[in-house]
Amino acid sequence: MSPTDSQAWPPPTSAVPIVIIGAGDIVRDAHLPAYRNAGFDVAGICDIDGGRAATMAAEWNIPAVYADAAAAAVHGTACVYDIATPPSAIAAILTQLPDGATVLIQKPMGENLAQAGEIVAICRAKNLVAAVNFQLRFSPMMLAIREAIASGALGEILDVEVRVNIATPWHIFPFLKRMERVEIAVHSIHYLDLVRSLAGEPAGAFARTLPDPRVPDLAQTRTSIILDYGPRLRALLSINHNHDFGPDFQAATIRFEGTRGCAVAKLGLLMNYPDGEPDELWLADAGNGWRQVPLQGSWFPDAFANVMRNLQRFRTGEDDVLLTRVDDALNTMRLVEACFRANDAPSISA
Repeated sequence: MSPTDSQAWPPPTSAVPIVIIGAGDIVRDAHLPAYRNAGFDVAGICDIDGGRAATMAAEWNIPAVYADAAAAAVHGTACVYDIATPPSAIAAILTQLPDGATVLIQKPMGENLAQAGEIVAICRAKNLVAAVNFQLRFSPMMLAIREAIASGALGEILDVEVRVNIATPWHIFPFLKRMERVEIAVHSIHYLDLVRSLAGEPAGAFARTLPDPRVPDLAQTRTSIILDYGPRLRALLSINHNHDFGPDFQAATIRFEGTRGCAVAKLGLLMNYPDGEPDELWLADAGNGWRQVPLQGSWFPDAFANVMRNLQRFRTGEDDVLLTRVDDALNTMRLVEACFRANDAPSISA
């Protein structure tokens, strides 16, 4: 299989409807377009702001608007509940859903590791089929990279680098202003989840995450992380959300370099977010130079459809593995926690 052939998750043979809990911008910009394009039926929606939910339902022809998650639970176990709320609300919502329900939870899985553990405990107690929407690993470009790595085309992976130097419009995420943990918890978590999904669990992390005086109402908007994979693999993240000097010299790339080849992905979504630019994927192998791989879709919204396909196929037994199941997501949350602990650790003086 070539990287071009492996960019979409197969659809379920028989899909069930989706009920969305939350009506924020991410639902409008990604969830709903993805589900419409993939042919999924959205049967209902609710939000703490009932007017917002009603407006979104009218725009997207969603037949039912519910007052809250408890009311939406009228669907029983015959749907997927798509929870797209701030992380602090997730645990309480899960308790209102039917036992045995199928659930997709927006990342992060809680605001911290303690909340993540509570969420996993609720899912186990209620026997929920539950996954977390770590959708970057399901984007067409990353599915293609996963295939290139699995096929041996890149050889042994020796270097992984995430470089993000952009101007993020934080004002469209007002709920972040009250959070003590921002950049790693809601943004770099994507990269941590992706890297551990492809390279395995690191032994630890070195990290610094910082505020910026130009963005005084957010706890952190800049991060440097080195993941410890021992003497063979170097893995690092360099993240700056405050490069607001025009598009020149902005960048959003992920590089996987191996003994036989290299893959570089451009995260076009992050450039001029939320409008974005096209994603790009480039592959190189020794002696043959670089070639651009045609992409069959983009991170937003196509990755959201791929996550939902994996969940629905797992629900019916068509997929053996639920890739972003809550137990796996707990390991991503543990890595996030390790980064914050590393941030608090003292440096070694010269």
